[in-house]
Amino acid sequence: MGADSKQTTASEELKYASAGLKRETGWWGAFVIGLAGTILVTGIAPVMVTSLGASSIPITIFITLTGWLLCLILAELAAMMPERTGGSPSYAYPAYKDRWPRFAEHINGFTAWAYWLGWFPVAPLNMILASFYIADRFKLNTTSGFTPIHTFIAWWTVAIAVGGILLLFIPAYRGLRFGTFFATALALLSMIPLTFLAIAWIFHPSVVDFHQLTAFKAPDGGGFFASHFGHGWFTIYIAFAFLLTWNVIAMEAAACYIGECANPDHDAKIAMNLEGGYGVFIYTLIPIAFIVVLGSKALADPALADPKTIFVTFAGKVFPGIGGELLNWIIAFMLIIALALSALNAILGSGRALYQMALDGEFPTFFAKINEHGVPARAMAFNVFASLIIVFLGGAVEIYSFSNVGYTVSFLPVLIGYYLLRKDKPHLRRPFKLPEFMKYVALVLAVIYFIFWLFGGLWYSKLGNVQIYYWLGWATLLAYLPLYWYRVYVEDKRSPAVGGKRKPA
Repeated sequence: MGADSKQTTASEELKYASAGLKRETGWWGAFVIGLAGTILVTGIAPVMVTSLGASSIPITIFITLTGWLLCLILAELAAMMPERTGGSPSYAYPAYKDRWPRFAEHINGFTAWAYWLGWFPVAPLNMILASFYIADRFKLNTTSGFTPIHTFIAWWTVAIAVGGILLLFIPAYRGLRFGTFFATALALLSMIPLTFLAIAWIFHPSVVDFHQLTAFKAPDGGGFFASHFGHGWFTIYIAFAFLLTWNVIAMEAAACYIGECANPDHDAKIAMNLEGGYGVFIYTLIPIAFIVVLGSKALADPALADPKTIFVTFAGKVFPGIGGELLNWIIAFMLIIALALSALNAILGSGRALYQMALDGEFPTFFAKINEHGVPARAMAFNVFASLIIVFLGGAVEIYSFSNVGYTVSFLPVLIGYYLLRKDKPHLRRPFKLPEFMKYVALVLAVIYFIFWLFGGLWYSKLGNVQIYYWLGWATLLAYLPLYWYRVYVEDKRSPAVGGKRKPA
């Protein structure tokens, strides 16, 4: 894997709208803010192991490895297009515009909007989860509240979640240099103890039972190919793959900041490789640790589905000398900080996707402005506003189902676009170039993600009895159309130069 040494011809040059953001960070900044995706392990690992037990391990490892492959593909695209921002969706348009110019406009707009739908709900979701831990530690009253739709929301949950989102907007507004400093502090406080938990059990063989992985059995004792929850094994795994994919491929978030790195040619491959590798490490070792230490009998206890409960129980087994309130405080602090980092990235990253979308001409020009710190503050403020609304959905499963209507499908045009760029423009400048067969790997990933997104989404929404949230996600996804029409048929006709050139030459 090295640079492309062949000369780029004029016909193969890529022309696109430049983001024009300040280059204030390096591979470390992209990596550490991108850890927000990896931190989602704190929410998904407990759900997977308590629902499917050891049978969740193969599918978790498989989907996480596809996430690493996705990171490698995005590293190549990011280094090729260092002036783009907003991560994976921003690389779709240049791949299609020469073949199908009109179609490419909608590919670009739809992909960015779907990606936004996938990422912005992470902020309210994580702040809701953080509010549970804060309320528990400080014995806040969680018994009085109201019931929007059907999910119970306590007043303290609303207050903490809303306050947390508004506070996180401050480092987001101040620019990526300040945001990186803030994210680094959060990452060190959360990822160091999480990494330690991921490997500590290896040095305590007395608490480990590897027989718990035999035949990858579910908590009910059924084998890997047994029926669960009244459904066949294939339906169950595809349904849970919908839920799992929303989490484990989120390490791709580091790509959102390559356009603000001082040396994208160098930084893209380091940040994305490191993010993918670390993601595989965390997403595989944490659930394996839960299973071999706690065992299937303990995992069958519904109480352990609470992330704090399972982490406290796990840590208590591995470190029997630390117990009681001290352990509760340590775990709660780690999870709260981790959730805050992930919420910060949700505001930062998806805001950049909307900004690039506006520059390309598919979104209102209101979002094409940057502030005095060189960041798209309006787009990020829109994320905050939308996040405050989503707080009232109230539950993790509900928000997962709503959000993933957009997230997984947003990668399909990007993966197909990668194949097209390799096929149509083989001599493009590629500072980081994967082996040629990776263009076919990209197509295979697109097919896999499509199955998880379409069939998994339908099946999981029924399994979790959250169809209303799933179809609300579809309604939000289709909201792209009136926003696009407003830009094209109102703003561009009124003043074609507003926000810059509508389409790159």
